[in-house]
Amino acid sequence: MSESITHVGDIELAIAHHYGWRNNIIVPNVYYGLGFSYEVDLLVVRKSGWAYEIEIKTNRADLIADLRKRHKHRNHRIKLLYFAVPIALRADALELIPAKAGLFVVDRSRSWVRQAQIEKTPEVNRSARKLTTEEIQTLWRLSSLRIWSLKEANYVLRRKLDRLKQNVSEAD
Repeated sequence: MSESITHVGDIELAIAHHYGWRNNIIVPNVYYGLGFSYEVDLLVVRKSGWAYEIEIKTNRADLIADLRKRHKHRNHRIKLLYFAVPIALRADALELIPAKAGLFVVDRSRSWVRQAQIEKTPEVNRSARKLTTEEIQTLWRLSSLRIWSLKEANYVLRRKLDRLKQNVSEAD
């Protein structure tokens, strides 16, 4: 029996597992630094230098809203465009995503590991180019910034949890 996936983070982790963060550069929420005219939910850069955009949607309203966007996911640096959705949105996504886009369906089966499977293969953007060394360095910098922001947020949460535990202990 599948557990419902409703959080963007679940889908991000599934895609990161699929591509392997040890073998590829995988950075969430890329906007500034590379001059995109829109935010890329998840950018995967292969060792070859080719970039893949993953647009993450968690509900039907998100899919419909994407149809109204002006940019239409056009970028000369993106070789492949995928949408990634929870398995419950599979049928809606197949109906609503652009024809050129591929589709990842994300499921959480019996294990905690999220499974991302390619449901539809995308068209190759023949006008795409590989990322330059400078662009890849920018992505590494952005990735590093995210790590330290996450570590700081984790620290704050740990401190709050410690205080909660201490309050519970004192109440007993």
